[in-house]
Amino acid sequence: MLIYYCAVQLRLPRLRLSGVTRTPAPRYVEIHGTNVPVTVTRHRLARRYVVRVAEDGGLRLTVPRGASLAGGFAFAERQAEWITREMERQRLRRIPWVTGTRAWFRGEQMALRVSGSSATIGSEIIKVDDQRNVRTAVEKRLRAMAARELPERCRELADQAGVKVARVSVRNQRSRWGACSSRRVITLNWRLIQMPATVRDYVIFHELMHIRHPNHSRRFWREVEGVCAWWKEAERWLRVYGRELLP
Repeated sequence: MLIYYCAVQLRLPRLRLSGVTRTPAPRYVEIHGTNVPVTVTRHRLARRYVVRVAEDGGLRLTVPRGASLAGGFAFAERQAEWITREMERQRLRRIPWVTGTRAWFRGEQMALRVSGSSATIGSEIIKVDDQRNVRTAVEKRLRAMAARELPERCRELADQAGVKVARVSVRNQRSRWGACSSRRVITLNWRLIQMPATVRDYVIFHELMHIRHPNHSRRFWREVEGVCAWWKEAERWLRVYGRELLP
């Protein structure tokens, strides 16, 4: 299963003392000279520190039960470069799409053309009701295309690999490219349609091999190698470009 984490909004806990409700004083981490607010959450199932950038620009720090807060903040400070890149990525995602905006489609970053009530990406001409919502209209078209194409491709690759699939669904997953259930149900992220065909097929093969091995053991990876010899190159593409596609 391919998993990529995304930012999650968490509410600050409120303390109630002698009938008075108080919000804990905000905490901060210095990132390249700027104090960035941090919300700390302890999670009993967490195995390691995790820091994420939330949509409000603050940080969400998850601390395992029993681990020190000082260690968590030191960890966040060590992620300064990643935090800076993630903040910039989120800033760019908030910019409205206009003519010249580049978006991923079938493995290429294509320049968008917006004219009147339509937007064009590649050979796709998409109706746009409001030019303030060009991105919404384009992604709606891509999701519809993915819903048609990805299940069919998944079944083709399942036949090639000699595995049986019960059902294939396409969803708007925010933190993973695909999933395979114990009931042989394959779930695929619609954004696979934005990737090169080889990377898309690798993700599908990856999930199909989980039907045989619901883990990431050596046997699992041997099965992947047997049906998808280019899987390492596909993994590299996902590491370099995958985060640009996720919300």
